[in-house]
Amino acid sequence: MAVSDANERPSPVLQPGRPADPKPTQPPATTSAAQPPATRSTEVSQRPEPSTSGEVAEPSEVVGESEDANESPPEESKETVLLRQRDRRRLLRQCERVLLLDFNTLAIPDWPDNFTLSAARRRRDLWLFAASLAAVVFLAGVPGMVPAWVAGSGFGAFVLIALAGVPFVRRIFSSRPSYMDLLLLRQQRLREARSHIAHLEGEEGLAWQCAMMTDCNPALRSTRFSTLVNLSEKRVLARQLRRREHIRLYLIFMLEAEKAYDRLQSRYFEGHQQAIDNGWEQPSEPSSESAELDRSDESDAPSQE
Repeated sequence: MAVSDANERPSPVLQPGRPADPKPTQPPATTSAAQPPATRSTEVSQRPEPSTSGEVAEPSEVVGESEDANESPPEESKETVLLRQRDRRRLLRQCERVLLLDFNTLAIPDWPDNFTLSAARRRRDLWLFAASLAAVVFLAGVPGMVPAWVAGSGFGAFVLIALAGVPFVRRIFSSRPSYMDLLLLRQQRLREARSHIAHLEGEEGLAWQCAMMTDCNPALRSTRFSTLVNLSEKRVLARQLRRREHIRLYLIFMLEAEKAYDRLQSRYFEGHQQAIDNGWEQPSEPSSESAELDRSDESDAPSQE
């Protein structure tokens, strides 16, 4: 019976003498369970993966991004480069005195600290107390309030204590500086530092000119340097620095200005080399400019003397 049913069922293969089966209007619905495992794995592998961003980039956007990546930044014009080089050269000329900075003069490494000063003041107070006590004992013996030998001993002690206060006699017994020596040393170091600052500032003022190099060192924009810059612009900076804290602040500013000067100099050399490569300047220009600067300095030297 099964054999007869198989013979009666039409074969899906086109056989001779039988017309082709008509194409169904709708494909039969098949479930994933009815499909063989090999077919399901093939469909899973061919199924497109979802985009992680949730958006599909259009071809025009991809082409635009690739064109932007391939485009190089526009080259600067000759006038822009030469103008920037002229500004850099002007700043280098104005701020070249920063190279004359003497670190030890402004740092004052031998500055007497407060502890040393207080110890010297304590020794001075003890010396004054001993000298005053000996003088009182001697004066008390004049009207006969104390025996004569006590008054004589007081007079001798007073003389010895007074001699101990003389500088060249005191250095024989002790190498420690006195309170007055420390005060004089402080005043001397302050005078030397202020003289050096006046030499650096010159007639035009160095600090406010170095403040123009903020592009090379943003630390020069700090608000703690604003007072120094204002005083330097008014040409009264050296006279207003009366404390060591002011000297140290000026030293910090000059160190930052020296860093900015080095960076500005390297940028100027790079820009000059770029101008030479583009044919905008000749290699002999820097040497001729330096020669002109040397001649101008030599002509100014006799007038300053």
